[in-house]
Amino acid sequence: MRLPTRRTYLKILHWTVVPFFVWFLVVTPSDVARLGSWAVDMHSVFGLIFVTLCLVWTADLIWRGLASRPGPKLRGTARAIHRPLHLTIIWGLFGVAFTGFLLGLTASRTLFAGTILPIAPPLGLPQANQWAGTLHTVEFYILAAIVAFHAAYHVWRHLKLRDNALRIMAPKIFQRFL
Repeated sequence: MRLPTRRTYLKILHWTVVPFFVWFLVVTPSDVARLGSWAVDMHSVFGLIFVTLCLVWTADLIWRGLASRPGPKLRGTARAIHRPLHLTIIWGLFGVAFTGFLLGLTASRTLFAGTILPIAPPLGLPQANQWAGTLHTVEFYILAAIVAFHAAYHVWRHLKLRDNALRIMAPKIFQRFL
């Protein structure tokens, strides 16, 4: 059995992270709490999966470096922002995972990721927990704006420069439409 190439593996990682990112952008813990404990548990499992994927992506970046290259058609400012934009997203995902850990660390009770994994030993620091929660939320929504810019950037590249950036990252089933 052949292992997938790095590009294939990162494509799978990328497109697996996207729905979880959108989920946490749209659905808050208070939204799921109204539906009952099963929804809170599901949200928690989604969080564990999302954080695991973010940490895998960060580990891959640390281990092998950034996989994407700007491409020959990118010039000037568009070329200059390519690398920092991608690095900001990957490190931003790590930052969201880290501030989630800080939420668990500063909580007054043990919080569980995916209903099974204790996030951190609770220190019972209410002010720090409030600060970590605010930081976690603000960081996530700033990252969401950066991700939206990232998506628009790649659509612009596809339409204006007619390069293959979208085709490279799109699953094969959708490549014929690009």
